[in-house]
Amino acid sequence: MKSEKEKLLDLYIARIDRLPTWGLSYALLWALGFSFFITIYDAVNLGVALPYIPFVTTASEAALISSLGLFAYIPGAIGLGYLSDRIGRKPVLIGSVLLILIGSVGMAISTNIIEFYIFRTIEGAGIGADIALIMTYLAELSPSSKRGTYINLVYIGGWVGFGLGTLLASELVTHIPSIGWRLVFGIAGILALTALALRIYAPESVRFLVKKGKFDEAERIVRHMEESAMRRVRLTSLPEPKILEYSLQDTNPFKIFRNKEYLKRLIILLLWFIAFYMASYTFLLEWPESLSLFLGYKGSLLDSVITIIGYTSIAVTIGAIISRFFIDKIDRRVLLASSSFSILLGVLISTYGAIIRNFLDITVGLIIIYLIYEAWSIQSGYIIASELFPNTARATGFALTDGLGHLGGAIGPLIIVSLIPMYGSITSWALISFEVFAISILILFLTPKTLGRRLEEINEVSSTK
Repeated sequence: MKSEKEKLLDLYIARIDRLPTWGLSYALLWALGFSFFITIYDAVNLGVALPYIPFVTTASEAALISSLGLFAYIPGAIGLGYLSDRIGRKPVLIGSVLLILIGSVGMAISTNIIEFYIFRTIEGAGIGADIALIMTYLAELSPSSKRGTYINLVYIGGWVGFGLGTLLASELVTHIPSIGWRLVFGIAGILALTALALRIYAPESVRFLVKKGKFDEAERIVRHMEESAMRRVRLTSLPEPKILEYSLQDTNPFKIFRNKEYLKRLIILLLWFIAFYMASYTFLLEWPESLSLFLGYKGSLLDSVITIIGYTSIAVTIGAIISRFFIDKIDRRVLLASSSFSILLGVLISTYGAIIRNFLDITVGLIIIYLIYEAWSIQSGYIIASELFPNTARATGFALTDGLGHLGGAIGPLIIVSLIPMYGSITSWALISFEVFAISILILFLTPKTLGRRLEEINEVSSTK
């Protein structure tokens, strides 16, 4: 028998789920997209700025700066993800962007390597948390039929940050080398401050409000969403809400994973994120270097390949935009598996092209990787991870899988430089890329379909059957 709280929660969620379009201000969507832009901008600008920072004098110092930010993703995502499941999405969304603000400004004004280490770690914790929180927050405020579409809008914002952020940072450091690196991080701080101001006006998740007994506030938000959605599509009424039968779990988020179904989902998704980041970070960071170290690319030959990489990376943004047309039409598990295969295909083509000095093959391989793998697979992974955990542990589950998954990015470069001398370039890159496709097949067959289904239907209902 459902409690009164459970009945009210499902009624509010069912009312949101029947909406024909986004029910809140479009400014909120753009604000979250802007926030994701900042997150990705901050993630990619470091590599461009590092060579111009005067107190970073050795390769080991540069490597440590990169690693500190990456490793900080893990406690940031897990710690703040857990906190958002306990105290609410909104305050932790504010907290995560505040960490990015402090870290960015701190790096901009750092006067020595120790200060830079500290602020890079703070910023990394904020970035790791922000990725998990934005995806979870959007999943909970979107009708199931449009969930992928609205997450995609924010995702596009991030990948615009990837392209424009790299371009802006490179222009600043090359044209104003003395202070350009400070401006790169200072701009990130200004952008984070803007995002902080926008998030103050964001509503709390309806699911969390009901969980905490704040029914009047939940009713006000849902009624506003209904009125806005009907006005936008010119409807005078909405269909009856679909009520589901399930029990509401209000417990420590980590205890949820005693349930074998949720534990299975957690393990499979964690393995996929480890494999994804291993393949992605290793390729992005080490493939150009491997051409120099193992294939004899030097001087103008290496410059030509770097130029190709720069231009083909635009395909990431194009791929993210293209995916809008099918993200809510194709089973996410199928999209994940097919796009995960593309890294294996793309890396084989581009590496073979590099071996035979064929720029066309290199270009085709890189376009496959950027357009399909980098643009579609991680987007599908983000959406699935935001859908496969219950209300009580949704942010925690996402944070555990994506946060710990970054370990793959940390160890991948170490693995590839050991493999290539033993097995050669093609075999080594195939080995580093195959796992993400293999694990995506497990997701296809061992996790439930999420497309067009209520989050509670995927989780609370199915887990009690």
